[in-house]
Amino acid sequence: MRNFRYFVLTLVSFFLLSARADEFKFPLKPGSVRFAAIGDMGTGDSGQYQTAQEMFTVHQTFPFEFVITLGDNIYGGHSSKDFVKKFEAPYKPLLDAGVKFYASLGNHDNPNERLYKPFNMSDSTYYTFKKGNVRFFALDSNYMDAKQLQWLQKQLADAGNNDWKICYFHHPLYSDGKSHGSSIELRALIEPLFIKYGVDAVFSGHDHVYERLKPEKGIYYFLEGSSGQLHSGGLAKSSITEQGNDSDRTFMLIEIAGDEMYFETLTRTGRQIDSGVLRRPVRTPPPANAGSK
Repeated sequence: MRNFRYFVLTLVSFFLLSARADEFKFPLKPGSVRFAAIGDMGTGDSGQYQTAQEMFTVHQTFPFEFVITLGDNIYGGHSSKDFVKKFEAPYKPLLDAGVKFYASLGNHDNPNERLYKPFNMSDSTYYTFKKGNVRFFALDSNYMDAKQLQWLQKQLADAGNNDWKICYFHHPLYSDGKSHGSSIELRALIEPLFIKYGVDAVFSGHDHVYERLKPEKGIYYFLEGSSGQLHSGGLAKSSITEQGNDSDRTFMLIEIAGDEMYFETLTRTGRQIDSGVLRRPVRTPPPANAGSK
């Protein structure tokens, strides 16, 4: 039965994506959750600034409320000047427009970034927040220890099944990037919890490319690690690749309306490289004692 549900999910997603591939448009439905996703962006170079400028341009027609960051927010030094050059300056138009950033940490980040107020991390390297019918879980994939795993299990269990569950963190569970690839050890730790408690979508970075994976065990996976850094030619597409790009810097736009997630991936010049709409999988509620060890 589980395999049949995954087959139906893949089939439905295929037809929805095909139907929207030629003329994609966000529905901008009242009460929908609209956000952007960027990863590996904190370089302070022209590629990051151009990508940030395009994000602001798009914001005029797709007014996303917030941005999730997928780690490596600040490369190199972490002085106050670095935070200005690599975050405050490139994203100033968005910050001035009231757009909030919710960060996760990558391997190039300093854990003290959790205290940087514009990253809205609640002074913790992992945290959760809710927007509309979506519950977000920002994880620290640098240190996935027993304490964080226990926290994650409880938070996922307490979230129930009525809302979307989206997890985001730096190291990808699935990746065809040539530099790093899939984080197998991390996958063994947290994927069972994702499956058990009905996580719907996962966003990661680390590999400096863009990749959308085919649904894995009923979960949608996105890799967005090219919003500042770029590994040109760094994607080795495989049988699990749905779409990918390794030729330009990119960012993602997402709108969740009811049980549908609309998404679009654009380059720093505004060229569309991926888009579509994915339907939230039907979940079977976990057992009543699922939150216990």
